[in-house]
Amino acid sequence: MRLRDKVIIVTGGTSGIGRAIAERAAAEGARVLVHGIERADGEAVLAKLGAASAALHLDDLGDAMSAPRIVAAAVRAFGQIDGLVNNAAIVARSSLASTNAAFFDRMMAVNVRGPMLLIQAALPYLKTTEGSVLNIGSINAHSGQANLLDYSLSKGALQTLSRNLANAHCADRVRVNHLNVGWVLTDREYAHQIEHGMAADWPTTLPEQFAPSGRLIMPEEIAAAAVYWLGDESRPISGSVLELEQYSIIGRNPNKAAAK
Repeated sequence: MRLRDKVIIVTGGTSGIGRAIAERAAAEGARVLVHGIERADGEAVLAKLGAASAALHLDDLGDAMSAPRIVAAAVRAFGQIDGLVNNAAIVARSSLASTNAAFFDRMMAVNVRGPMLLIQAALPYLKTTEGSVLNIGSINAHSGQANLLDYSLSKGALQTLSRNLANAHCADRVRVNHLNVGWVLTDREYAHQIEHGMAADWPTTLPEQFAPSGRLIMPEEIAAAAVYWLGDESRPISGSVLELEQYSIIGRNPNKAAAK
């Protein structure tokens, strides 16, 4: 059990990638503070993991005071913090034509300010345990899609946050690493694409350039990678940004590939 006796906070842990990470961390021996915003989803996760392995805290990361509340909930439930997974994020479409100040501010508050304040609040506990932060980013950090302007900007900022804090706190022996994930087939992503006009079988009919393996990445595959970065096996590595995608991000030319 690779995370035995560790206490891990997982934001957005009630669905999708976050839920998969929470479940895998518990299976590896961790006790997990599951953060979310929907009580029914959270209680379903707790029912699966059990009270000995998990506790639930509902809070809005857009509230600047949520960070100390989340950290306090973890310490109250389990007495320490060994790891923090900043997974929760708003994923919403926008372009230069459609965005506005309020939309941008909300996106940055949840996707960037929230993780930063959570790390700040958890840092004293992470220093005590020589713990690990894992930020869940996106390949959109590099330039993003035209219809994901604000989201892409937020993930670029999160990537910089990871590298900055890894440099700033390496002597504290608190590691900060970062996963830029590609297209993952979560329940929410499936529903999101249906809402935007895709057919019910869209995951099985994607062009090869989006899923060269013949399928999208599954949340459980991201969770498997997360265990390594949260555990002691990855010591003393910090400041790594890992692309979890089916193809090379740098230098890829999908138009040429599609034309063959």
